[in-house]
Amino acid sequence: MCDREGRGATTVREPEETLACYGTLQAEPACDTFTVGPWSIDVVEGALRNIRFDGIEVIRAVSFLVRDRDWGTCRPAASDVTVVESAVSLHITYSAECTNPDGGALSYTVEIRCDARGELECLSRCRARTDCTIARCGFCVLHPIADVAGVPARITHTDGSIESSRFPELIDPRQPFKDIRAIEHELQSGLTVRCTLLGDVFEMEDQRNWSDASYKTYSRPLALPWPYVMAAGSAQEQVVRIEVKRRVPERGGASRVTGRDVDVHLDLAITDEVMPSLGIAVAPAEVESALANLDALAELGPQRLTLHFDPLAGHGRSELARLAELQLRSGIPAILEYVLPGVLEPRCELTTLAALIADVGLSLSGIFVTPAAHRRSDPPGSEPGPCPPLDEVYREARRVFPDVRLGGGMLSYFTELNRKRPPFDMVDWVSHATCPIVHAADDRSVMQTLEAVPHITRSCRALIGSKPYAIGPVSIGMRQNPYGSRTMSNPNRERIPMAEEDPREHARFGAAWLAGYAASLSGANIECLTLGGLTGPRGIISHSGQRYPAFYVARLLASMAGTRRVVCRSGGAGSIVGFGATDERGVTRVLVANLTGRLQSARMVGGAPLSLTPFSCFEWVVSPTTPPLAR
Repeated sequence: MCDREGRGATTVREPEETLACYGTLQAEPACDTFTVGPWSIDVVEGALRNIRFDGIEVIRAVSFLVRDRDWGTCRPAASDVTVVESAVSLHITYSAECTNPDGGALSYTVEIRCDARGELECLSRCRARTDCTIARCGFCVLHPIADVAGVPARITHTDGSIESSRFPELIDPRQPFKDIRAIEHELQSGLTVRCTLLGDVFEMEDQRNWSDASYKTYSRPLALPWPYVMAAGSAQEQVVRIEVKRRVPERGGASRVTGRDVDVHLDLAITDEVMPSLGIAVAPAEVESALANLDALAELGPQRLTLHFDPLAGHGRSELARLAELQLRSGIPAILEYVLPGVLEPRCELTTLAALIADVGLSLSGIFVTPAAHRRSDPPGSEPGPCPPLDEVYREARRVFPDVRLGGGMLSYFTELNRKRPPFDMVDWVSHATCPIVHAADDRSVMQTLEAVPHITRSCRALIGSKPYAIGPVSIGMRQNPYGSRTMSNPNRERIPMAEEDPREHARFGAAWLAGYAASLSGANIECLTLGGLTGPRGIISHSGQRYPAFYVARLLASMAGTRRVVCRSGGAGSIVGFGATDERGVTRVLVANLTGRLQSARMVGGAPLSLTPFSCFEWVVSPTTPPLAR
């Protein structure tokens, strides 16, 4: 039988509650769930999400996307939606039009067919109405990482040849699979999944680089020039076909969906891992607001200020002097993020910086140096921009700053660190940032990025070994766009990929996401977790000093720095998570967070159920007199 369940992405709430949860009154697009035999599919604005077979997620998403020259998503206007259902099939069609920021326009139709015998097919027909400059146009298919990372795969290429390979276990800096006609792999559940792609040359990238919880298959290859012009009147067709077969007898539709309307059990265990220190990033544009909120900074109690300095952005002596004043008045140890311009020789630029630092009296415990050329991404197939030799950069930085720790890595994401690796043996610590809205900004995708964080830290550890490792600045909003000329403006406070400011940052959603992020760092032995700002678009307080919900999560993290981590194992890891620490007195504090927009129930070991409202956090304290935790 074919069942259709229409449901919104979140529970209907009063406007005040919606603002408290999301920081915006914009509603998430409606999600319709269709069930056809063993298939269950969520449809959101024409995209297929959470594609399950026998209750098991086999494909995370299939969507038709158009990216502009800066890799921003062109938002389509859909029309003529039809849905035809029968006892054994589903047929959906719709039309859409979109325009890029340059005014180029194209239109397309999408047809989705599903039958109960084990095949799901998506067909697109696209035509450019004008000359249209784009970076990508076509279907994107996302494979989940859970139960897929590291498994064998059979790749059929466009010439019919078959390659035996594996989905990468560690994050691949480039495309693990190219020239794809079909990908087939087996799951431990006894299902064989085959995805066939027609109409263009497809390849796969490891989206865990950007903290997406997926492997993405897309067209056209990055080795071809981009952005490119789709000429007026030109057309393309693409097909995505997903086939699933059982290798074992049918299990009667057993489902692995968890975390709904049941108690989620939480087990705690003390580890020898030390909780990271907490850092706060401050850019010159945010100094005045930070100086006006020194009381909030003192209440927060971070162990590090990460001060940003970029001469190519116009930063000079006056900006550095104000950063020095913030460090002096706050009394918090500081490191300087220095963007090396690369215009003159590294020795000359670093010597000039040292003279400026001495002139303004800035006291530093460390300096993080990265060339300006590394602020931009060099995708596979592209020519890297001019950059000073990295050995020379870090050798001169060590010579000019012999008395402070020297950091290296990327101001952007693990993607760039993975592709443009600095000489790790020449630095005292390594760092990179993350951002959860590089590719998608819906609530579900943002929370799913927490699944990818352990993959990032494991992959980074494989590169740097036991060297001290810091992460940040971390925020939902994007600090800088390595893939284009700008971050996206968000005047209407919407959910937009690559937006500089995301409204959920300042709501309960942002606090729950931060709690989930802290929990996902377990086992990585992170030295410092740096947040995106005290104030400003990625801050945890407003300019007037109002504490956002994430402030209280950050304050708890700062208070736990240097104590032993308590791991919180959750039976509903995608819905309820937790982290904790035990201090020298034996007092354990645990923060439990609801990552969903619905009421949840959780039960601590030996405790009563906790009722957690949407995106809420609950602090639980265990005294030394309570029965000891597992070790």
